Order: sequence, then structure tokens, then C-alpha cells
Amino acid sequence: MKNIYFPDEDVTSNDLLFVCYMIERVSRRLKQPNIYTAEALGTDALRHELSVANVQHCENPLDVEDRWIERYHLVPGTYDVSDVDPELCEHFPSAIDIAKVYRRLMLNTTYDGEDYDQAILRVYRSPICRAIDNYNGSAFYEPPIVVARAYYEEGFH
Repeated sequence: MKNIYFPDEDVTSNDLLFVCYMIERVSRRLKQPNIYTAEALGTDALRHELSVANVQHCENPLDVEDRWIERYHLVPGTYDVSDVDPELCEHFPSAIDIAKVYRRLMLNTTYDGEDYDQAILRVYRSPICRAIDNYNGSAFYEPPIVVARAYYEEGFH
């Protein structure tokens, strides 16, 4: 994917990681599923955020969260990924841990000619996101090949 502001530059997988990280942070803060945040941004805003990620990663993430919430008119919900059974969830994954899972899934399932903005929406719309975001289970720390297979099979079996 080309940077929309600097067409000679590519958007990198680190830029994708940063956008996935911010989607996770904003979603957790607002108690919304990731797909809510991704769809609220939409293709144009995702392309913008991917293109400026190489600059924004130097900023305080709280400032970036505030800007996204205001700019994209994001509202609180009731979907709380932190509501886990402590006996089942010994390690609560950080936002960057989950962003890495999603980035790997996007990179492992990207179609020819598909840009990162499209991959973000495609993956977050997948039914396996509920399993990945259920920290009482084990989906989020499965090997990348298992997560990719589950994506194609629309679930962990």
C-alpha cells in the first residue's frame, strides 16, 4: 500500500501494527468491539491513519486516542474485553499483544492487491474476532498458522 501523502513511500507492516494498536486502545477505552472503531473510521480515515502512523507512533497514545475519539465521533459502549474470569485468564494481554495478533492475521491472509485498510476491515469483520477477544479462551495466544486457519474456517474447531 502506498502512503496517500507521499506516493513514493510504502505504508509498512509497522504502520499497520500501530493502527491495530490504536484500534485496540480506543476500543478498550470506549468499551466497544474493534469492528466498531474500524468501521467508524472507514476506508478513507484508515488510509489516512495508516499514512501518518510513522509520525503518530512518536506521540503519546492517549493524545492519539483523544484525537480519534473526537475526529471520528466515537461513543462509549458496553463491550468490555477486560471482564474476564481470573481463574481462566492468568495473563491479560496488553493492547500491543492483541494488535500483534491482528497484524499477523492480516498479513497472513492478505489477498493479492489488497491494501491494509481493506485488510483491517475484512479481518475485524470476521467471526473469529469474538474468539480472539475472549481472553477466557486461548485463541489470542495460538500460533499464527492456527489463527489463520481458524480465520479461513470461520472459527476455532
